[in-house]
Amino acid sequence: MTTQTYRQVYGQPPPQSEPIPGREADMVRNNAGGFAFKVDDWTRLERFLTLGTEGGTYYVCERKLTRDNAAAVRRCIESDGVRAVNRTREISESGRAAKNDPALFALAMAAAFGGADAKRAVAAALPYVARTGTHLLHFVSFMNDMRGWGRWAKRAVGRWYLERDRANLCLQLLKYRQRDGWTHRDVLRLSHPQSNDRHRDALLRWVAHPDEPEPRPLSLLSGAETRMVAVFEQIQKCSDPREAAVLLREEPWLTREMVPTDLLAAREVWEALLPHLPMTALLRNLPALTRHGLLGPLSNEVKQVAERLTDRAALRKARIHPLAVLIAHMTYKEGRSARGAATWEPAPEIVDALDDAFILAFEGVDEINARIYAGVDISGSMGFPAVRGLPALTPCVGAAAMALVFARKARQCVVRGFADGRGRTDLALRTAVMRPLEITGRASLNEAVEATRGIPFGGTDCALPMLDALKNRIPVDAFVILTDNETWAGKVHPMDALNRYRSEMNIPARMVVVAMTASEVSIADPEDAGSLDVAGFDASVPRLVEDFVRA
Repeated sequence: MTTQTYRQVYGQPPPQSEPIPGREADMVRNNAGGFAFKVDDWTRLERFLTLGTEGGTYYVCERKLTRDNAAAVRRCIESDGVRAVNRTREISESGRAAKNDPALFALAMAAAFGGADAKRAVAAALPYVARTGTHLLHFVSFMNDMRGWGRWAKRAVGRWYLERDRANLCLQLLKYRQRDGWTHRDVLRLSHPQSNDRHRDALLRWVAHPDEPEPRPLSLLSGAETRMVAVFEQIQKCSDPREAAVLLREEPWLTREMVPTDLLAAREVWEALLPHLPMTALLRNLPALTRHGLLGPLSNEVKQVAERLTDRAALRKARIHPLAVLIAHMTYKEGRSARGAATWEPAPEIVDALDDAFILAFEGVDEINARIYAGVDISGSMGFPAVRGLPALTPCVGAAAMALVFARKARQCVVRGFADGRGRTDLALRTAVMRPLEITGRASLNEAVEATRGIPFGGTDCALPMLDALKNRIPVDAFVILTDNETWAGKVHPMDALNRYRSEMNIPARMVVVAMTASEVSIADPEDAGSLDVAGFDASVPRLVEDFVRA
C-alpha cells in the first residue's frame, strides 16, 4: 500500500506512529515510539565523531547510546577499515568536531578490530589525530582497554615520539605529563622507541628513566631542549609568584600546565601568562582572568582579549569549535562556576566578543542566498540532557544557537520553535504548537539562548515546520530542522509534509535535518535527493547547507 492508497482508504496520511506504506523496510521505531528512517552505519560514524555520546538523550542513557554507536563504528571498520580511519582523520583534522576523544576512540577500535590495512592506516593517521601529548595518552588508554600492547601497537605509538619535531616533542612531554592514569614514562617503557638521533634518544631516556644515575641523559640533549628542560625544572621549584612571573615573561613558551597549581592563585602569574595563552586556554580561563582583576572595566587587557577572541584567522588556526565558544559564553556570562563556588563579574566587552566569536568559528560563509525556514525542536526531549556536562546547555539551547547562524547568514530567514501540544492540560498550550522565537539576524548569542527559556515543551512533531509554512503560504527554499529526531506525535510524517508543501506551493523545497544527538535515525529520506542529514554542532553545517541549496 502506498501513502496515496493509505490516504484513500483511511482518509488521512499515515501518522508518525506507523511507518510510511511501502517504506517499512527502510524505517525503524525510534526511542520515542515513532517511525523514522534508519541511517546507515557511515552516517552514524560521522554523527559519533562529531557529536559523541556524552549525556545520552531524553529516551536513551549515555551508556546504551555509546554502546550502540560503538557497534556501528565497529561494523564500519570491519566493512572498510581504511575508509573508516580516513573519515576519522578527516573530521578530526578539519576541526568539525567539538571534542577529539571520539576520533581517538574510533582509531583505537580500528587498531583492535581492523585488518592489516586498517592498522597501517591507523599508524599513518595517529600523528594527525593525536596532535598533542594528551591526545596520545587518551588514545593509549582506549587502545589498552581494547587490545593491549602487541608488536604493531608498540611500533605505531613509538613512531609518534620519533617523527615529531624535536622541540615540539619536548614541549608536548613537558606540557602534557599525564592523562587517564597514563604518563609518557609509562608509554615509553611499553613502546621502546629506538632513535638514531642521540639528542632525541636522550630526551626520551630522561622522561622514561628520570632517576637514572649520573651522568643524567639531560647532559646529552641539544642546546634548545636542554634549556627547555632546565627552565621547566626551575619553574616547578618556584614558590614565589613574582619569581614565576619573571620566568614566564622571559620564556613565553611556558604554559599554564607547567606552572605549579598553588601559583595560579596569584594575579602576577596570570598577567605574565595572558599575552601568550593559546586560544583554547584563553576561552577556558576567562573566568580566572576576570576573578584576578585582569579583565576589569576599561582595562587594556579587556580590549586585547576582545580583539583576540574576534580574530577570524586565529580562531581558524586554533581549530576553535563553535560549541567551545558557546560553552565559554554561557559559562562566562553566568558569573559563577557550575561545579565550584567561584564567582566573577562578567566584562560586557568580553561577552560581546564571545557573541561575535561564535559566528566567526563557523566556516566562513558570507551569505546563504536562499529563503530559510529554521525549525527549532522545542519538544520535551530537547530539554534534556545537558550537553558536555553543562546543565544550562541542552540540545534545545544548542539548536537555538545554531538557528542564530542561519538568521545571520541567510538572505531571508524565519526561525520558529515547534512542538506538538497534545497532552497539555491548558487548552491554549494544546493548540499553540508553533512558537516564534526571538532570533533574528540582529539578535545576539545571549538573546538566542534566552529565546528558549521558559518554553512549554510538548511532544515531538517534526512535520510542523512544513505544515506551518504551507498553512501560512511562506515561500521556502530550504527547511533546516534542528532536532533530536525523536518525532512521534504528528498525524503526518515529515517527508509527507515536505512533499505536500512542494506540490501545493510549487517550490522544490529542500530539507536539511540537523541532528542534535547521535541517535540511529533521521527524518530525512535517504532516497530523496532534496533531503540531507547532517550532525549538529558541526562547524561546516552553514557551508553544507549553502552548497546543498545551490546544488
